Order: sequence, then structure tokens, then C-alpha cells
Amino acid sequence: MLNQINLSKSHSSHQILLPNYKPFIVGTGENACFAVTSKFKSVKKLENVRVGRASRTIKVVQNSTEKSTTSITTTTTSVVVEITVLKTLGEVLHVELVAAELDPLLKTLGKVLHVELVAAELDPHTGLDKPTVKGFAHKTDKDDKGADKISFESDLKIPNDFGEVGAIIVENKHKKEMFVENIVIDQNGLFGGPVNVTCNSWIHSKFDNKEPRIFFVDKSYLPSQTPSGLKSYREKELQILRGDGTGERKTFERIYDYDVYNDLGDPNSSDDLWRPVLGGKERPYPRRCRTGRRTTQIDPLSESRSMSVYVPRDEAFSKVKQLSFSSKMFWSLLHTLLPSIESSSDNDVGFPDFTAIDILYSQGVELSAATDKSTTNLVDILPRLVKAYDLLQFEKPELIKRDTFSWLKDEEFARQTLAGLNPCSIQLIMEWPLKSKLDPKVYGPAESAITKELIEQEIGGFTTLENALEQKKLFILDYHDLFLPYVTKVREIKGTTLYGSRTLFYLMPSGTLKPLAIELTRPPIDGKPQWKEVFRPSWETSDLWLWRLAKAHVLAHDSCYHQLVSHWLRTHCCVEPYIIATNRHLSAMHPIHRLLHPHLRYTMEINALSRKHLINADGTIEKSFSPHKYSVEISSVVYEKLWQFDLQALPADLISRGMAVKDPTALHGLKLTIEDYPYANDGLLIWDAIKKWVTDYVTYYYPDANLVQSDNELQAWWTEIRTVGHADKKDESWWPVLETPECLIGILTNMIWVASGHHAAVNFGQYDFAGYFPNRPTIARTNMPSEDPNDSEKEEFLKRPEGFLLKCFPSQVQATLVMAILDVLSFHSPDEEYLGETIQPYWKEDKYINAIFEQFSGKLKEIEGIINARNANSRLKNRFGAGVVPYQLLKPFSKEGVTGMGVPNSISI
Repeated sequence: MLNQINLSKSHSSHQILLPNYKPFIVGTGENACFAVTSKFKSVKKLENVRVGRASRTIKVVQNSTEKSTTSITTTTTSVVVEITVLKTLGEVLHVELVAAELDPLLKTLGKVLHVELVAAELDPHTGLDKPTVKGFAHKTDKDDKGADKISFESDLKIPNDFGEVGAIIVENKHKKEMFVENIVIDQNGLFGGPVNVTCNSWIHSKFDNKEPRIFFVDKSYLPSQTPSGLKSYREKELQILRGDGTGERKTFERIYDYDVYNDLGDPNSSDDLWRPVLGGKERPYPRRCRTGRRTTQIDPLSESRSMSVYVPRDEAFSKVKQLSFSSKMFWSLLHTLLPSIESSSDNDVGFPDFTAIDILYSQGVELSAATDKSTTNLVDILPRLVKAYDLLQFEKPELIKRDTFSWLKDEEFARQTLAGLNPCSIQLIMEWPLKSKLDPKVYGPAESAITKELIEQEIGGFTTLENALEQKKLFILDYHDLFLPYVTKVREIKGTTLYGSRTLFYLMPSGTLKPLAIELTRPPIDGKPQWKEVFRPSWETSDLWLWRLAKAHVLAHDSCYHQLVSHWLRTHCCVEPYIIATNRHLSAMHPIHRLLHPHLRYTMEINALSRKHLINADGTIEKSFSPHKYSVEISSVVYEKLWQFDLQALPADLISRGMAVKDPTALHGLKLTIEDYPYANDGLLIWDAIKKWVTDYVTYYYPDANLVQSDNELQAWWTEIRTVGHADKKDESWWPVLETPECLIGILTNMIWVASGHHAAVNFGQYDFAGYFPNRPTIARTNMPSEDPNDSEKEEFLKRPEGFLLKCFPSQVQATLVMAILDVLSFHSPDEEYLGETIQPYWKEDKYINAIFEQFSGKLKEIEGIINARNANSRLKNRFGAGVVPYQLLKPFSKEGVTGMGVPNSISI
């Protein structure tokens, strides 16, 4: 059936100035009219328009002044846009999307999600954007998505000259945000088949922000290769993510910006809760995500604290399927369990005996009656910890399961420096004699009390000091210069103490380390001169107990360094600027953004929670670690003096500590100073696998250096990481210069290693090694009995040295708080995303990326087998033996729970 509309001369005013023929309908029913654009310079007056409904053909008849007629045929193809929305946890996204809150008209029409298809290329005739294809997506009745998903569909008519779809714009007209997993545009074979769009993103309500969301198709493009129709959208999206640097951030926003760490203190509440700003010339530090909260009334440099801490919306994962599992546990622990523990006992009360410690695992302890049983559901959320509504009971850590008395053994003390929770501090002694670099006028004589004669007494029969140094057999844990400047300040705080410390080890022929000596130093204080003493292993009972007490102090130092430097600073803290810069400067369609994205997810949310509850003033770290209020400040000192981007690479780190030297003939190109160094041996396997994957990926997109140098997004990204994210280090000469694919490979391998392998090595063994706190106390509360002893202390030490050790250990509340946190931090979620396990959905259609990822995945599975074989090798004494916990922290994969193994993609807990 044909409809004919005649346009008379009276309609001559209806002239259209668009440059080429393109018919479109305006209005409906009797009021419908048709407009046709002209390709001619002069405006054409239409005599009639005939529309064939079946053929969708429009015939344009020119006016009588023209000598000929032109016919234009334009056809369309039906496409189906399917949007998969995930239901949220803790609230039900109804099929009708909460009818009571919907506008009645929108409910009736089902107009909740509005979509627009964006053409990849500009119109070749005009150089302008092609009109988008628009429509509403309606909820379907499909049940193949599962109980946690909802499907929406939109049937659209797309012109055949539209070309490839490059992006889709989505507007959420519902009053609540939605989490969109993916979008599939089924084109019925047109333009190469279905178009996949990976989203995994929250879409804000238009009532919060009128700006709709844009999602680009899964194909990756360098900036210079961006299809013409997407360039402006690419730039605009990055501008949105950068924001304008003003105002307080709102929950639904996705803005990434920088700020200093000025939100750890709470001076409005108390002078004791004031903390200095970290970040800046005085106290250098990486930058965090800007929240824009008001400054405090007391200190205009400090940001006020609030009930919630802003992170860009897609960095928060607290309500989507099971990605929230570990976060939910962590949140419940911080908000409910820890306050209950703190109120259940006096914070200063220690354990009366070791039987009381064992009760934590065999019987448990009662929680405070103040716990709100109706709202916490701790039994369901923390089943490993909470056995009933008011009973907290810990599971025995793997270390104690295998050997109840392992924590007492010097061999285990030494072994854990290579295969324990903090294998990143041990270093080769390269200079002798040992000497402090601190000002002797302030801190006392610089020379160590550990002498040549003392060392040779301990290694008598093996070699001389000179030979031991030459043969690279002397190693040290050196926390002397780091902690000594804080000793006086820390000792002003009740319930804690501090020393500077050095701990020496000798490499035995068996490949294991033998502890030789511990030196503890106190600077001049209260008119007293510097005090230092060297403690050694001994068979004599008094010296043996002094040795055990000295080990407790060193372990508290090592625990502090581990948690604040090896863990917090080197992974969580230093990675946050990478996340911010990646989102501000690398488009979602940039191949490097897609490479990094799996390794940067979920970290900012965990960091925000840590700033609020763990590393904040009077938080768990300050309450339970020796440096107390100076804990995080100490990490700033390490950042200033020791942190270098290039040394975060595992091979460079090992070389810098003297634990390896370059050797092209050796495996991994390195010869290890200690051959049986489990962290290094397994870590290098992971490092090489990551580097090979990154190399194959980068050279695919950057076959020559010119592409790296001309990539404006990439260069802006790297510049901002150096000059803004790590602004206090911007002038250092060790920053790599991003000019070649090789340099880019090194930078990316470094980042991915830190977020995956390094974090796994220092995080997921926390409960196995420190869940029995005598093995790794976080605080030493009393001075050594040999430092300025009085008569009562002498008598107490001689009568019951065990009691002196228990008083030095953490209090009951401190130990219980830390153990509960370590249990949750060591936990793998049911849907943990492991390194190399599953390819990202946006790579699935690229055959090359699929192939190199399969190689990467296969290599990691091979590494799993290699590590298993190493742990079964009786010659490797640092990972095999009766009662020894095998080194599994860098085994790539794991099951759910506290397993002491598994390398997730990112810092997700």
C-alpha cells in the first residue's frame, strides 16, 4: 500500500538545508510529514513524496525547473540490542524495577533504558557525525541469564549506510543506578555479525546526572587509529572521568583525581587524633583519590572525616554478585566484630599464660554483649571466626597445625626471612663494619656493637669473617636507621616501646640461614647515653630467654615493616596513582587500558576502607603495632629514602638487596645469592610469565617506537604518574623514559607484578604465619630487662621469664583484633579472579590475543606443577621438612578460603 503526500507551493517555506538526500519521517498518523535532504547546493522544493511501506523507498520529484528526476532508495535492517543487568545484593531489583518508585508513564511504557547506537565513522559526504539510532530497551522474560541477571532488549532499525557500530549510549531513566554487565548488538549478519560491548559498570540515574553513559565496542584502538566517528566521544569520556578538580565528590560519580593523604587524622575530635599530611616536600608520599571533603575547623590542611569515603563508582564493588564477598567480610569485620572485641576486655591486659593463647583456637572467647545480633549476621558472613552470635573462635594456622613449637625455633625464625610473610627485607651484607648513617651527635656512636670477634665465635669452624663476606654468606635484617629516630617519641606513648635493630644471619652449607646475633639500640634519652646490646643464641637459660625476647622485638619490627611497607606502601598505596592515571588518560578502548584493567580493579575501595579504619588515627594499626601513632608516618620515610619505581621490578629488587646478580647464562638471567630462596625462585617464574604475556601483547599494538612516542594518551598517562601521582619523586633520574615498546613492556610488567605476584606473596600468608601471634607479634610492649633494669624487674625475669615474654607480647585485645583482620585479609572469595585463569571478555574476538593469552595461562598452570615439585624436593630445606610449611604463596591458583596460595589479578583485599 502506498501513501502519497503532495507538497503545494504554499509549503515552499518547508525548506531543508542539510547537504545530501536523506529521507526521514516526522510525526505519526494523519499528521505525518516527510522531509528529504538535498545533495545540491540550491534548496529543492518538493512536488510530492511517495512512500512505499513495504519497500521503504522514497521517490523525490524535483520541481519543474529541473530537467530530470532523481530516485533515492534507502533501506534499513532490524537489529536487536540486548543489555544484561546484574541484580544487586542486599536489595532486589524487581522485574518491573520497583514499580512504586517509577513514574507511572515510564512504568506503563517500560521506558527504563534508552539506547543510542553510535556509528564508528563520520558521514563521508559531510564530515559530520551520522545521526544515532535511538530506542528504548524493554525487560524480557528470558530465564537463561540466571537468577542474578535481568535482560533488556531494544529492536532498532538501522540504515544500511550506517556502517559499523562503534559505541552505544545508554541513559538510565530509573531512579536507581544499575550495574550493566554487557551489551550485545545482534545485526543479523550485517557488518560482520554481532557486536559485543563489555561494560561491567554502574549506570547512574538520570535524576542524579543527566549526562548519559557511553560504552565502546570491544575492539581496541590506539588514539591515532580511532575511527573518525568515535574521536570526539573518546575525548569527551576522558574529560568526564578527569572532572574539573572542584567540589565534593558524590557517590554516583566516576571522577578520578588526586589528593594528598590528609584524611588519616581527626583533629576536630581530639588533639591526640591530629596527624600530619603525607604528601609534599616535608613528608613525601604517593597520592590518593581526591574526595573533596571540607577541611577541618582545627587544621585547614586536614580533610574532615565522614561515614563513607568516596571512590569512583566503578571502583566500588560492594553490592554486585559475589565480587562483594571479601569486601563484605572486611566491612563486617571493621564495623561490627572489631568494636565488639574492643569492648570485651581491657586493652592493656595481656595473656596470663600460653594456655590462654591456646584457648583462642580450642574454645574461643565471648564477644561483647553489645553486639547487635539482629543486624550483624556475623555467623553467616564470618563463619571461620564467629561460631555463634557471641563466640569468637580462631582456626589453627597452618604453621601451628604442622608444628606447635615451630615459633620457638631459630631455624624457623631464619627460614621465614626467605619463605615467610615478609621475604622482601633480607639483604646481603656488602659493607663492614656495620655503621649507622644517622647523625652521631643526635643518636650516639654510629659503629655497631656486632664485632668481627663476635661473628667468628658464632661461625667458628666454618670460616673467617673476611671469607664469609667474600663468599656472600652474611645477611642482615636492618631496621636500625629506620626506627632509631622514632624511639624517643614512641616511648612517650603508654603501652609500647621501640628500638633500632640489626639481625645477622649466616648461610649454612645446607642452604639454610643460621641466626648469629641481634643488636638492639636505644638513642640518648632522658639524659642517659646511647644504649645498645648484642644478643646471641645460647644454651644458658638467662641468655636464652634474653635471646627470645630480642627475637620478639625484631619480629615486631619486621611485622611493622611488612604491613606498612612491603604490603601497604609498595602495593596498595603506590598502585593507586596508576589506577587514577589510567582512567584519566587511557580511553576504555585503549589496548593498554584493557591490559591493565584486570590488575587495577577493586583496589581503591579497599584502600578507602583502610584509610577509614586501619591506618587512620587510633585505627587498628596504631592500636596494635609498636610505632603506634607514627606507624604510617614511618612508611613515608621509607617512601622518601628507599622507594624507586624501577626497583619494584622483582629482578631489580633482588639485585639491589644483593640477593642476585645478573647472569645471562642462568635461569631468568639471574644468579641467586641463596639458591634456595623460595620467594625469589617462584616469583621469577611468575615475573617471566607476566613479561612474556606483556611483550606479546605490546608488540602486537606497538610494532615500532614511533607508535609509542606518538601515542598522546599513553604519554600523558606516564607523565601524570610521574609528575602528579608520585609528584614528590617527579625529578628522580631513575624513572624510565617511555620511548620504545621495550620500555613500555618493562613499565607494565612492573605494575602487573606488584598488583598480582608481589601482593599475593605478602598478603595471603598472613594468617598462616601470623595467625598464631607469638610467631609474629605486631608490638613489643616492654623494654628488654637488661636495659636499665631495676631490682623488681630483675627478680621478675629470674623467677618467671615466660611471664616477661607474655608481657612483651600484644595484649589480648591487640592480638585478637589483628588475628581477626589477618584471617579476613588472607581469604579468597568464591569468585576470585586469578592471574591467567580467564581471558577478559573484550579480548575474546581477537584470535591473536586469544592465542597469546592461552600461552600465558598454560605457562601459569605449568608453574603450578613446578612449585609442587619444588615443595616435594627434600634437598630444598627452606620449603621441605618435618613440620615445615611448604612455600605456596606464589602458586597461581587456589580454591576459596584461607589457603596460603593463589595469585589474584589485582589487589582486591
